[in-house]
Amino acid sequence: MSKRTADAEHDAPLKGGERPEKMDIDHEMGEFEDEFEDEFESEDEILEAGVDGRPDAEREAEEKDAMEVDQGTFIVGRNKLEPGQTLAPDLTTYEMLHNLSTPWPCLSFDIIKDGLGDGRKAYPATMYTVAGTQAESSKTGDNQIMVMKFSGLSRMDRGDSDDESGDEDDEDSDPILESKTIPLKSTTNRIRSHQIPSQEPGRPGTTLTATMTESSDVYIHDITPHLASFDNPGTTITAQQNKPISTIRAHKAEGYAVDWSPLVPGGKLLTGDNDGKIYVTTRTDGGGWVTDNRPFLGHTSSVEEIQWSPSELSVFTSASSDGTIRVWDVRSKSRKPAITMQVSNVDVNVMSWSRKTTHLLASGDDNGVWGVWDLRQWKESSNKPQPIASFNFHKEQITSVEWHPNDDSVVAVAAADNTVTLWDLAVELDDEESKDTAGVKDVPPQLLFVHYLKDVKEVHWHPQIGGSLVATGEEFSVFKTISVSN
Repeated sequence: MSKRTADAEHDAPLKGGERPEKMDIDHEMGEFEDEFEDEFESEDEILEAGVDGRPDAEREAEEKDAMEVDQGTFIVGRNKLEPGQTLAPDLTTYEMLHNLSTPWPCLSFDIIKDGLGDGRKAYPATMYTVAGTQAESSKTGDNQIMVMKFSGLSRMDRGDSDDESGDEDDEDSDPILESKTIPLKSTTNRIRSHQIPSQEPGRPGTTLTATMTESSDVYIHDITPHLASFDNPGTTITAQQNKPISTIRAHKAEGYAVDWSPLVPGGKLLTGDNDGKIYVTTRTDGGGWVTDNRPFLGHTSSVEEIQWSPSELSVFTSASSDGTIRVWDVRSKSRKPAITMQVSNVDVNVMSWSRKTTHLLASGDDNGVWGVWDLRQWKESSNKPQPIASFNFHKEQITSVEWHPNDDSVVAVAAADNTVTLWDLAVELDDEESKDTAGVKDVPPQLLFVHYLKDVKEVHWHPQIGGSLVATGEEFSVFKTISVSN
């Protein structure tokens, strides 16, 4: 997983290629001069020439050529901009779009489920997130975990006078970013949150974070008081509350792979490093944390991603820069993988296990290829597994991939070409012609949307606000497109 250089100069926002200039048309038609007499010898020929003075066949041929848009279509993330050109979003394709800046860019973040209800559609929207910063190399002491509240996230103004979804003043409110910070002395490579249900009805549960840092240490924090402070003005976060409740020091190299088990409410954590080692850490009944010092071994290079099974308590998968995805059972005494699949010739950077259809696993690699695998076909190790879907639309490495939480056919993908793309796998690829869309070469019909965000690193769906996404890059981008409504 490549890192962004935090202290690089920021270029101006980019904008897609300019449209061709319109032809100048003289609407004040003058008299024909003698030079046209040879071309139009009769009244009949003038009528046949058509409205613009050319034969119909010639005009139709030109219109057909104009429809061949492949050579002239600007594709975000693939075509290069000319000097002076910038990119601007088509606001009519968004239901919501906000950009929010932080003091330092963040390589990783997570969305925290809140108590405001599921299936929310009202505006302005509110979200809670947690992220880790990447400060300049000369200012590593400025790094921090940021617990954030995004509020005032209004819907795009479409000028609908009969809108019944909420108060007009509220819908036009400006976005607000509130944050509580936890000091760190190292860059955050990856951060993930976990919520322990409350044992007392009516009380919020405990929200934990696991932060994989550049220093190789993994910090577990309780950010429950930080979240509560947003709704309790005047609350002070103490230095003790900012301290980690546990530090995992088993790793001797930094890493990017971290995941909480969705099936262990108390908290069970997997972490993987650049030495290819994976460790499991479990919360005890007394509230302490124990890391098994016997690593899972099998990868021959760095572990880039880990995903717990959403349906099987003891199963997890890992992806590596050795080009493999491996399936493991934490109960294995040998600490060896049960299945090894060579899915790529380059680094496999990211994975996402579908929560809706639990035999589907998505992955993305360094060549910009992402695909979907049917784990039911992985009966034993193989060097040539076949994905059920594969796309090479992106030409730079895939940096994030995530299934829609409520739709097992929709996937969000982020790549180093500064784009987030949304895909609908329900659109079947039947023949060669369907590999192109609207005459644009190599743009598959499964591609729903392309969103631009410079230096994008991660993207996540909001589990409680249908169709809404948050991405981190040069800044945070919060958006909802008209392509995915729920």
